[in-house]
Amino acid sequence: MRVYTVDAFTDVAFKGNPAAVCLMDTPVPTAWMQAVAAEIGLSETAFLLGNSLRWFTPAVEVSLCGHATLATAHVLYSTGADGPLEFSTASGILSVNRTTDSMITMDFPAKEVTPITAPDGLENALGAIPVQVSQAKDDLLVELGAEEEVRTLSPDISALSRLPQRAVIVTAQGLSTDFVSRFFAPKVGVPEDPVTGSAHCALAPYWSARLGRTRMIGAQLSARGGMIQVTHRGDRVDLAGHAVTITSGELHA
Repeated sequence: MRVYTVDAFTDVAFKGNPAAVCLMDTPVPTAWMQAVAAEIGLSETAFLLGNSLRWFTPAVEVSLCGHATLATAHVLYSTGADGPLEFSTASGILSVNRTTDSMITMDFPAKEVTPITAPDGLENALGAIPVQVSQAKDDLLVELGAEEEVRTLSPDISALSRLPQRAVIVTAQGLSTDFVSRFFAPKVGVPEDPVTGSAHCALAPYWSARLGRTRMIGAQLSARGGMIQVTHRGDRVDLAGHAVTITSGELHA
């Protein structure tokens, strides 16, 4: 079985979000895929069989992953694929295409964002005072007052894991980009994700409503950092970015 590691949402090696991509010839047990993801240890490992795509953190299977989808498409385009791609996933059919400048664009479902009262313990867990708190499907979306607050945030990861939501997206309006963000998901084995495509399925409609435009650029301010171009289209979001192959090899287990 061929396996690759790819840095997604970057055009520079060792930045963006690394994902593993496993190209399968035959079905394998779910427990084996989870064991491989735990062994590799990246925030996401993608498994592709035909056009069926699944994603695993080191701890659980997830229903939607942006950077590992981008990484999978990048591997396919790098090994001879051409034209639009379609992946069958737990979140439905995801369409992907490559533009002439080698940027890959993914058509993802938008997430509804609804303002809520901040859950108990949120401010202490973040070490920051929210401007707005919203529910975005299984995740919490927290707006802070300035980009620098997001950049310098040092949350209590253990306390975040005790919140009722699956993960916490922290965001603010950007200085040189439209918005910035960080993503914390200790409940699913990812204390902080470097660049999170699925979070931008909520960030795109949120900032589109705030800024009054549909096409925007988001920067994720993790230590590795990365850039995502987003286009909000009603109940869909286009996520676009580059990717770089780092390693390729074979699985023997």
